[in-house]
Amino acid sequence: MIGKKKNDNFEAPDRLNRFVEGTKLIGDLITESSIRIDGEIQGNINCAGKVLIGESAIINGNLICGEADIEGVIEGDLTVDSLLVLREKARISGNISTAKIEIHQGAVFTGNCIMSGMNPQSKSVPIKESKEQPEDLVY
Repeated sequence: MIGKKKNDNFEAPDRLNRFVEGTKLIGDLITESSIRIDGEIQGNINCAGKVLIGESAIINGNLICGEADIEGVIEGDLTVDSLLVLREKARISGNISTAKIEIHQGAVFTGNCIMSGMNPQSKSVPIKESKEQPEDLVY
């Protein structure tokens, strides 16, 4: 084709999509590429890459992504495969599930946080029961 570059790869995860301030999306957003959101989204976001939520952004829905850096407002649950960063002005109302979390002073979230590497039911190492009684045990 005339004018088309051969090295264009529209599915490359390092490409950045943008929703600028003043943009409003009603519906779910699904993308393989990283995305920066400064506008408003009323719906769920599913992103294989990194999601940057700017200070002016408002999200009413759940967020599922590989990595997230948040400065804006989210009302919904967050599921982040890798690192979640909550900046000073971040306001989260919902449950968080992530492998790693960094919370800056001033950030606020209301809900529960579960680290994916932890099993919430196994808070201690179970003691293996033995039928044999030690010889020096005093009753």
